Amino acid sequence: MSGSVAVATKRLTEVSSSARATGAARPMSVAIYLHDLAGGGVERQSLIIAEEFRRHGVDVTLVLHRLRGQLLDQVPVGLRVVDLNTSRTLLDIPRLVHFLRTEKPDILLSNLDLNNVAALLAKGLGFSRTKVVICQHNPISSSFTACENWLYRYVGLSYRVLSPLISRAVAVSGGVAEELGGVAGLPKDRILTINNPVVGPDFQARSNENADHPWFHEPHRPVFVTAGRLVTQKDHETMIRALSIHRQRFDSRLIVLGTGPLHDALRDLVVRLDLAASVDFLGFRSNALPFFRQADAFLLSSRCEGFGNVIVEALGCGTPVISARCEHGPAEILDNGRYGVLVKQQDPKALAEAMDQVATLRERFPAELLRRRAAEFSYSACASRYMAVFKALAPNRAWAA
Repeated sequence: MSGSVAVATKRLTEVSSSARATGAARPMSVAIYLHDLAGGGVERQSLIIAEEFRRHGVDVTLVLHRLRGQLLDQVPVGLRVVDLNTSRTLLDIPRLVHFLRTEKPDILLSNLDLNNVAALLAKGLGFSRTKVVICQHNPISSSFTACENWLYRYVGLSYRVLSPLISRAVAVSGGVAEELGGVAGLPKDRILTINNPVVGPDFQARSNENADHPWFHEPHRPVFVTAGRLVTQKDHETMIRALSIHRQRFDSRLIVLGTGPLHDALRDLVVRLDLAASVDFLGFRSNALPFFRQADAFLLSSRCEGFGNVIVEALGCGTPVISARCEHGPAEILDNGRYGVLVKQQDPKALAEAMDQVATLRERFPAELLRRRAAEFSYSACASRYMAVFKALAPNRAWAA
């Protein structure tokens, strides 16, 4: 555990001095609840948003199911962290009840499906006055939940039942917002679309760092890069099979960033397709941007996405994107093909044909055009949208504009 996290972490029974303060002029208090600090987009976003809120003068507490994950060292110095330290999300509920009763935050911003349900149950069981804002990062339709744990199939129904406890529901894309209204039956006036914060002040500097991989020094051999959890949803199998087809015509390589339960199965597939010398699994990288910047194109083969942070990151690096046309997220970010190539999902042949165009992609999608598009998904734009929501829910609390 990093020193900053150790200093910032407090046990559930401890109450910060700002939380004890009373009076209408006290700073707005926001607790951000999520599972842990694994190296995914949701976890990165939560740390980014927490810091942006603090810049607005908000008293922020990060509440974690478990204090663990690859992003522990990226917790901002001074950010208070509460470790619920339970073995299952269900067991978070009584500790969340205690947290809400003891600290009485103005807003509880919850992230991800099952954590959202736990947050709502804690509010109801604790008769808390805290306003709960749930953030839905993933689709909740059957096409998504079929790939997940069976519990996820009941998320939409849970939202319907617990609807009176939801002050606002934030969707990370327009498609997810439609599902919250249709599948979950939430009133439209309580649903907002706020895209993820991806591009911050340090983005260019991080992008300009060096990714020292020998393949980037062979200009006549195209290099594709992908990043994401090695899970069924991301469908790396389709990407690997597409590479096998594509390599019948081009001597291209693929760098895979990310970890997950399918790591061994995907490696076995690579060997069976005789791609061992052409695919490199590099695992988790705290800064993937240099790999995106130096690649000839970024690939995404997901079966479904709520948004797609990595697509925005690739665009911000000026790198062309080839993505599966997921029901939500990628098609919105790429504006239905204006800013990148979209192909049919779970279709290796279609993806391979798009990969065949690698030599012309940078001409079709100039780097500056892609960077301008990525700039629309900035930290400040996202934080401002959230702050407007919080201000409406807690109008008597102080915060810096």
